[in-house]
Amino acid sequence: MIEVVVTRKRREAEGIYSFELAPVDDSMLPAFSAGSHIDVYLPNGLVRQYSLCNHPEERHRYLLGVLLDPASRGGSQAMHEQVHEGSRLRISEPCNLFPLEHGAGYSVLFAGGIGITPILCMAERLARIGAPFELHYCGRSAGRMAFIEYIRHSAFANCVHVHVDDGEDAQRLDSARVLSVQASDRHLYVCGPNGFMEHVLGTARAQGWAEAQLHREYFTAAAAPVSEAGGFEVQLASTGQCFQVPATLSVAQVLLEAGIDIPLSCEQGICGTCLTRVLEGEPDHRDMFLTDAERARNDQFTPCCSRAKSARLVLDL
Repeated sequence: MIEVVVTRKRREAEGIYSFELAPVDDSMLPAFSAGSHIDVYLPNGLVRQYSLCNHPEERHRYLLGVLLDPASRGGSQAMHEQVHEGSRLRISEPCNLFPLEHGAGYSVLFAGGIGITPILCMAERLARIGAPFELHYCGRSAGRMAFIEYIRHSAFANCVHVHVDDGEDAQRLDSARVLSVQASDRHLYVCGPNGFMEHVLGTARAQGWAEAQLHREYFTAAAAPVSEAGGFEVQLASTGQCFQVPATLSVAQVLLEAGIDIPLSCEQGICGTCLTRVLEGEPDHRDMFLTDAERARNDQFTPCCSRAKSARLVLDL
């Protein structure tokens, strides 16, 4: 755990605040790479992950951008309402599940709304090392787009294309045109609302981009219909204990209620914190963390959201 203090809280756009975190003493914060995030331990007891926006060479601060989600489960609401300048927080060391491919000949960055947070850090890094790239930043309107003025006056402003829904047709994002140039050394990075990401990724695939060239980070997982969430049983390999998992609870919730320690963070299958080995049975993967190849092996799953296709899962716990 690292203890930090909020040295600056600033309104960046409609519904979005930035938070600058600094060490409570004169030490340097742990180094991080572009695309990294940290776990933030909130005043209300929740743990949430937020991407680092600032340049990865900065060690004196971490910069976060947080959108107040109308459907907040308590995380973004706590950041907006309970965290202020001078507040002290505990955070984790940075972790990167969305890294840059530094051998890329060209990088194409797509950000939708608050998805700019990890993408901005990537742009900072690529610009600093002189790597060729372009950034497409999409939003409903300029007033809803965080860091827009900073980007417009940045050293890489000429690499940025801003697309707003309420603007003229000529500036709208034409993803098919942007992705029409396909080469094996090009890499695509996208972050934003799920629908936006699937549109960009689907367009890239249709243009012949290989999966290895496509990189994404989800902020929220798509909810599975309740009708698909049947009950099943999980067994712990170490003790033989069996637990029934009803349709209304996740595996993680059932195990935690039984006193079984399961590390949790996002609780949506995005971060991989709770990833658990499966020894027997077939998981029903509902996460956004595992690749298709990893899912096909059926030897691990995310108990915070994934379920079972078989009547029982035997877990390596």
